[in-house]
Amino acid sequence: MSNHHAFYPRQSKRRSQQLVPFTLSTLLLVPLPLLGQDTPDTEPDTEDSSAMSAAPIPLVPEGAVWDSFHGQLNAQKYSPLDQINVDNVGELEKAWEFHTGDVSDGSGDTAPTVWSATPVFANDTVYIGTPMYRVFALDPATGEERWRFDTNSSQETLTQPALKSRGVAYWEADEPVDGSACEKIIYFGTMDAQLFALDADSGELCEGFADGGVLNVNEWNNMPENWPLSLLQPPTVVGDRLILGWAGKDWEESIAPAGTVFSINARTGELEWTFEALTQEMRERSGTANVWTHMAADEELGLVYLPVASPSPNFWGGNRTEEVPLATSTTALDIDTGEVVWSRQWVHHDIWDYDINAAPTLMDITVDGEEIPALMQATKMGFLFVVNRETGEDVWPIEEREVPGGDGNVEGEVYSPTQPFPTVPAPLLDQEEKPKIWKLADMASFGQCSALWDDLWYEGMYTPPTTQGEGTLAYPDSAGGVQWGGVAFDPVSQTAVVNTSHIVQYIKLFNREDFEEYDTGSGYESGYSPQEGAPYGMRLEVALNWLGMPCWEPPFGELVALDMTTGDVKWRRPVGASQQFGFFMPESWGSPTIGGPAVTAGGLIFIGASMDAKVRAYSLETGEQLWKDQAQAPVVSNPSVYEYQGRQYVAFVAGGNTILKDHVGDQVVVYALPE
Repeated sequence: MSNHHAFYPRQSKRRSQQLVPFTLSTLLLVPLPLLGQDTPDTEPDTEDSSAMSAAPIPLVPEGAVWDSFHGQLNAQKYSPLDQINVDNVGELEKAWEFHTGDVSDGSGDTAPTVWSATPVFANDTVYIGTPMYRVFALDPATGEERWRFDTNSSQETLTQPALKSRGVAYWEADEPVDGSACEKIIYFGTMDAQLFALDADSGELCEGFADGGVLNVNEWNNMPENWPLSLLQPPTVVGDRLILGWAGKDWEESIAPAGTVFSINARTGELEWTFEALTQEMRERSGTANVWTHMAADEELGLVYLPVASPSPNFWGGNRTEEVPLATSTTALDIDTGEVVWSRQWVHHDIWDYDINAAPTLMDITVDGEEIPALMQATKMGFLFVVNRETGEDVWPIEEREVPGGDGNVEGEVYSPTQPFPTVPAPLLDQEEKPKIWKLADMASFGQCSALWDDLWYEGMYTPPTTQGEGTLAYPDSAGGVQWGGVAFDPVSQTAVVNTSHIVQYIKLFNREDFEEYDTGSGYESGYSPQEGAPYGMRLEVALNWLGMPCWEPPFGELVALDMTTGDVKWRRPVGASQQFGFFMPESWGSPTIGGPAVTAGGLIFIGASMDAKVRAYSLETGEQLWKDQAQAPVVSNPSVYEYQGRQYVAFVAGGNTILKDHVGDQVVVYALPE
């Protein structure tokens, strides 16, 4: 019997109740692919089957917290502040702005910058880390600089096509000792795998952390000759631990550094445990399956939730034909030991680069009168998988469905006959047929879009890459669906909010000889990549006509609100405006989006994310746009919501990302109601 999911139920150390056992009723209720391929070292406890019906541990923010990448460890991106609300948000004005000076469009000697940092509010200070690897501490009310720290890191693009950072992480002792250094610490990583620990009050290095305040994570790299373990995403801080993933060099190598996750002591930097998604045997033939984005955690359950990426090479899997159940998954680990508690694989034998690219959002929801401790995992595919965060079991059925096989032209490939599909919520995109051609773009290009569509193979979601014609149509693929901003959640109304991009791309594989002939280089998340060591190089392109117009019908991006008591869509609307040749398109066409939303008790959604570099506020209840303002560049990060000295603020980083357009910035812009 073929099993694709790994599933390891066992008792959490922080919970007296035991998890649901495997019984005959479980086998009847749970789809067979859920059962584990690998078995844990100890058998699951089978004495008590009451856990699934027990009331969940409440999961709500303790006050107005925004001290991490997603606001809180539960990744809800929710603030209980309501000073700014649907009645007065139209009065928002710029309270202050700050320019770091760390910006480049790549036209000079410095590589271009990509800045996706969340402004972290902690210790009565706003902290930001820049793509040129400096840290700034700012006054929350005025933006006045309190201190800065320069890592003097290399400005070489060692693993990425641009200098990049998603900001800082914050930790403080349970009972900080007044006057003692490094009782509160800011952590900041660099592309060359150095993790800096800075005193949050002064910006001085914490001498007791690793080597004088700097940890060289590359010392744990099993293949440093390929590339360093770039620390572009801040660590996930859980208690006195830093859970650390890393980013690599996509699409380049067949055999790559293994995707190890490290747990280190927050004070000392000492390594406590590691997690490997790949077996040792697999690591000799493949690599990555890393965690390059943020994670979520439930401290009461003692679990940290990892969004795990795909193995290498990304678009050919002939070197990894056996099942790899922890790759492209959400995997729950025991915070203390790193042991796998449960895991759900969302793509079997991933050959589309469908990395799980956003932290899962943890939420308590009421479904058919039952209180459920849930987890929602958004994906590049436009799927929203909802499971019980204690056990990994379906909240609504997740079905294994047959998917297209190969066309016989890719040597050595073995395809998964089925893939998981959520039934509720329904997919955010209609992937059953080729997206409709945008008649305006087709006419403007004299039928170029129609000709391309005719030469692209597509039999629905998970059509495999091919060597034939122009390749395989992918809807969505690497740039589509939901990006690292993830899902926001209002725990009061039990409403989830997610922004999604509608982007058509196409993939073609080239045998090694043909690749060398056709390779014209790569852009940012597009173009040709070698997949060295595999028999095929690849090309990934966005389906545009010669004028740069999308060949598929708008909208190109949407904001969607879901009722999580039923999984039904409450409303959906185009978000943002696309831009081409300096002109803004109608907002009814929407925009591709990068960066996520924040929600507040004031009944509001705040988001940037769009090509037009505007920041906006929407009604959580109706989706009506209530406010907008122009930022320096696209806000491709999550906003922050905080209160300081009785006044509520909303902060954005306008840093830009060349995936959207060649427009970058160095602006922190913060809004509040008039005093």
